[in-house]
Amino acid sequence: MMTFAQQIIMIGMVVLGTMLTRFLPFLLFPAGRPTPKYIQYLGRVLPAAVFGLLVVYCLKNVSLFSGSHGLPEMLSIVLVVLLHLWRRQMLLSIAGGTLAYMLLVQLVFV
Repeated sequence: MMTFAQQIIMIGMVVLGTMLTRFLPFLLFPAGRPTPKYIQYLGRVLPAAVFGLLVVYCLKNVSLFSGSHGLPEMLSIVLVVLLHLWRRQMLLSIAGGTLAYMLLVQLVFV
């Protein structure tokens, strides 16, 4: 159990961390100056890298040799790809794949 002083310090640290992550980019890269090339590069490559990491993380415990043999996961991935190719809407793709996976593991692959 934290004391009252520890709680106040914890809240202060969370506020400070949040404010730093919100304001620091504007201080480091003001509107009047061009954005450095390495920051532009990171802006291009990091979104794909993050999605790649998420796919690996989500599939790391899937067993192809037991249970449903990874079928709900693979069907959901195929649906995400098809939805994305069809509509190019990230939210629709993610929500559709998540809904399909939940329905498959709750109703089909019990």
